[in-house]
Amino acid sequence: MNDSRFEPGPLFEADCLAADDRWALVLVRELRHPPEKVWAALTDPAQLREWAPYTANRDLGSTGDATLTMIDGDVAQDLAGAVHRAEPPTLLEYSWGTDVLRWELAATGTGTRLTLRHTVDGQDWVAAVAAGWHLCLVVAEHLLDGQPISPIRGADARNYGWEELHTAYADKLGLPNTGWPDHLES
Repeated sequence: MNDSRFEPGPLFEADCLAADDRWALVLVRELRHPPEKVWAALTDPAQLREWAPYTANRDLGSTGDATLTMIDGDVAQDLAGAVHRAEPPTLLEYSWGTDVLRWELAATGTGTRLTLRHTVDGQDWVAAVAAGWHLCLVVAEHLLDGQPISPIRGADARNYGWEELHTAYADKLGLPNTGWPDHLES
């Protein structure tokens, strides 16, 4: 897609919390759509393929094992996952490799308050994860608005403001700016 008109917009509400021996990024985004529509975007494999950094081998709206395939250009990597909690349309929690993602959806007068809590192994991942989810959630919002754009995944994110977002989230959260993760070098 490399659309020069793409605008990632302002930073989301964000926090970084210690979670036992791990770290949790908490991102909050207000969406103009009801929780049921947002839930479908979070769980339906056809919709996930259009905005998320991975595809899913099944609908994530029920508990049980799943395979989430991380996409980076032509490279795909299967990671074992499992949906631990699925309470439509308010709570979805699953593992993705060693990470844990918890999506909370709360109805508002104008749509949904989406809260993502993404738990990772190291604090050095938090700003990188924030920048990546920021871009993905902007793409998801386009999809929800009925004006889909191509997914922004992997190294391609560098063409859409990932580095600037990473720096801004690192500053906002008081974290070191570790730059692009080494394992994502192309």
